[in-house]
Amino acid sequence: MLDRDAVRANVAAVEAKIAAACARAGRKRDEVTLVAVTKTFPAAAIDYAVAAGITDVGENRVQEARDKQPETTAKARWHLIGHLQSNKAKDAVRLFDVIQTIDSLDLAEKLAKAAGGKRIEALLQVNIGREPQKSGIEVDDVVTVAQQVGSLLDLRGLMAIPPHGAPEETRAYFRELRKLRDELALPELSMGMSEDYETAIEEGATIIRVGRAIFGERG
Repeated sequence: MLDRDAVRANVAAVEAKIAAACARAGRKRDEVTLVAVTKTFPAAAIDYAVAAGITDVGENRVQEARDKQPETTAKARWHLIGHLQSNKAKDAVRLFDVIQTIDSLDLAEKLAKAAGGKRIEALLQVNIGREPQKSGIEVDDVVTVAQQVGSLLDLRGLMAIPPHGAPEETRAYFRELRKLRDELALPELSMGMSEDYETAIEEGATIIRVGRAIFGERG
């Protein structure tokens, strides 16, 4: 059962690890945005997290965000971190402040049309592990697609979910994503989740997406 005090304690523990990882990398704590991933948890989880100091929350599904937003009183920046179907573009523009999972030029075009002139803050999702079952722009196409998407949306950076593996294997994928981001001269780099966010910070992440370490195991 979700517990306010447990969430507060978990946020504090994650914050301590973020600060330590930043110190190891010679970075400032304010260079990293912690996105609390609330997928499958009730709206109360958002209220508890914001009360504990969280400013940004992440959801995987448009429908889930649409259901939760009327039930939460907390003010936060909402990130879409799951795959977005193009037929949900209009709702996504309305519900989210940041869309991290742009995986095609077609999707970017639909979002831009749905926005009606409003600039949408967006990240390109990169298939950094070259896995056929995962969404994302192919590594070799990132520069070209980024240039195209940047003319439509407020393209802020890159996002990826690397293959699960040993820490040093994951680190290599993080480094590759950072190199791509640097080539594009974009500010944001969204990488790292509950099991590897410290490594991601050491490799330059500016956004980390943490759910289990804050809210516990999902049912």
